[in-house]
Amino acid sequence: MGRVVLVTGVARDLGSRLARRLVVTPGVDKVVGLDVSPPSGDMHGIKYVRADIRTPVVGKVLAVEDVDTVVHMNVAPPQRQLGSRSAVKEINVIGTMQLLAACQNSRTVERLVVQSSTAVYGTSARNPAMFTEQMAARSGIAVGFPKDAVDVEAYVRGFGRRRPDVAVSTFRLSNVLAADVLSPFGEYLKLPVLPAMLGYDPRLQFLHPYDALNVLALAATGDVTGSYNVVGPGVLTLSQMARRLGRPLLRLPSVGFNGVTERVVRLMSSDFTPELTRLFMYGRVVDGSKLERELQYEVLYSTPQTLDAFAEAIDPGLFSALGGARG
Repeated sequence: MGRVVLVTGVARDLGSRLARRLVVTPGVDKVVGLDVSPPSGDMHGIKYVRADIRTPVVGKVLAVEDVDTVVHMNVAPPQRQLGSRSAVKEINVIGTMQLLAACQNSRTVERLVVQSSTAVYGTSARNPAMFTEQMAARSGIAVGFPKDAVDVEAYVRGFGRRRPDVAVSTFRLSNVLAADVLSPFGEYLKLPVLPAMLGYDPRLQFLHPYDALNVLALAATGDVTGSYNVVGPGVLTLSQMARRLGRPLLRLPSVGFNGVTERVVRLMSSDFTPELTRLFMYGRVVDGSKLERELQYEVLYSTPQTLDAFAEAIDPGLFSALGGARG
């Protein structure tokens, strides 16, 4: 008998894509999608349940549907369509607590897969050259989405101690980037001119949604446990990214960077989260070798390839007509 999988956050882009992917995945008999809003796009084969993850109703869903695998996709940085920062924090943290409470009381749940973020490592001038899964943040996790991600993982570890019979895996996704995936970073990179902080050229990494979905689907149907970084191999500096996108950098002093950038991005009907400011100063690089070693999955799209695919799908930059060099 195949798995019965509950996917939370199916109204969000990655959540809905994963639910559709699991419908056609061998070994999965039924997919249940849960969110307060119905997902967009074709959801044929998915049983949608309209429910708020912050309420105890999720426990009833687990029981009624005989769910044995839960994939928690309802942890994300603030975005305008998700409401205020406080509302997003409630969904991220309180929603996770309610879900874990329901899983703890469930007699059918055997596997929990959690989408987390490399934001758990924070961002600071004391960053190591590369974070491995065993390392802790040096700074930059006191507020905002990084704090949400750290809190969520702490609750998940606590759940694992209380229910050692449930296989728990956590996947720390790098910045997921694609032209058709809504994210603060993606909207920033679509700007005709990229505001950048004077005196800094951060090292950054990306993850193609194709690889993100492959890894999460593999976890939902496999027997993996533990925490894993998921990232496209390679590193790009912000200046290299600007050249590949054919977009000029607008260097701003750090004292005015956040305010100016937020105004510019909002004028473009986009989102810019305050925690991105530190990322544009210090960057963040993580090691994804554990994923390949233990899951036997080789990420298809490198960081440069992910950015190039993004560049090909958006409006060309101001410098593209001049044949700007890639690299």
